[in-house]
Amino acid sequence: MKISMVSEHASPLAALGGVDAGGQNVHVAELSAALVRRGHEVSVFTRRDDPHLPSVTRFGPGVELVHVDAGPARQLSKDELLPWMQELANGIVDHWQVRPPEIVHGHFWMSGVASLEAAAQCQRAGLQRPLVAETFHALGTVKRRHQGVADTSPDERVELEPWVGRTVDMTIATCSDEVFELKAMGVAAKTIAVAPCGVDTALFTPQGAQEVRGRSHRIVTLGRLVPRKGVGTAVSALAALAALGFTDVELMIVGGAEGGIASDPEARRLMDLAAELGVADQVTLRGQLSRSQIPALLRSADAVVCTPWYEPFGIVPLEAMACGRPVVAAAVGGLKDSVVHGRTGLHVPPRDPDAVAQALAAILGDPALAQQLGAAGVARVNSRYAWENVAAATEKIYARMVAARHRGTVRAEGAAAGIRWEGWAQ
Repeated sequence: MKISMVSEHASPLAALGGVDAGGQNVHVAELSAALVRRGHEVSVFTRRDDPHLPSVTRFGPGVELVHVDAGPARQLSKDELLPWMQELANGIVDHWQVRPPEIVHGHFWMSGVASLEAAAQCQRAGLQRPLVAETFHALGTVKRRHQGVADTSPDERVELEPWVGRTVDMTIATCSDEVFELKAMGVAAKTIAVAPCGVDTALFTPQGAQEVRGRSHRIVTLGRLVPRKGVGTAVSALAALAALGFTDVELMIVGGAEGGIASDPEARRLMDLAAELGVADQVTLRGQLSRSQIPALLRSADAVVCTPWYEPFGIVPLEAMACGRPVVAAAVGGLKDSVVHGRTGLHVPPRDPDAVAQALAAILGDPALAQQLGAAGVARVNSRYAWENVAAATEKIYARMVAARHRGTVRAEGAAAGIRWEGWAQ
């Protein structure tokens, strides 16, 4: 099967931990590679953000990566990219030429817009219209609910994101919570399927090198340094943990802007918070780490803390579980599916440092419990979340889409119609 992945802002080659580089980058890269290993032909299309990038390159086991000229060839916030989705769609179609793929799979709502436009262009040109799948990775309705006026999404997202969900041939949710949100947006249940995110179980393993600790206990939090990821909750929990008798604890924070603390307002805020709480000497901002460095860091931790305000899925808990580390996770979004309370980790309410401290105290104070949680996490990841399993589930969804086309029940009229670009496209 010929498959095109569209990931407008999240290149598989991006360094992780930046403001717009995280789980989506990993998901697109790993899913694409796993599908190639299963015999499919996969191309990933992303926006060129550096003039020196090649037009076409390869990564992993033969995945084609295409950098499309869409807007200025420099890094832009994803919230600035909507005006360039027409150009992205045009570039995708130019690369397809006379052989469109069977499936085009958009990742994030703007990629869905570009994917639908590319599919519509094919149909208008008399070519076979690709079937369009969509994985949102994050939903604007949820973001607005939690961030309010701090939500920097373009205004058009309110209209275009539900339109994408109602127009694509299949929306692939990553967890049960997202299915509920999609239905509330007006997406028909029969056009929703579920395939979770995954983890590289060859890289993230319980055996292997460990970083040397600086204190008796180590806690790790990993991900983009933006307020909604809840890293401040982990910093506050460190202070509350001292009141419970655990003072010789270090917190490793991984992520942030490439320029370090000086160029990262969230990093500065976190360190100011640590100083205010009297735990600055226990907190280390590690900046961005390569994928190859992360397993040794995770293995060195007593526990990994993932306490976002909301989370569409969250790959970090899977990576921690794969390394045999217990996870303290906010009971939100996909974390309610991946982390099993009392079995692979402990759930806490979001934005509750005292609850995080209590959970960490339970793990730090009971090595047998920590070992039990870690072992169960490894088993759960290997049975459910290895990328080969995720790719197999995604492959079945694609096959359902193709079968629906053969039955004549595919929603061709919506994708063929395209959308009105006036008013926001450049």
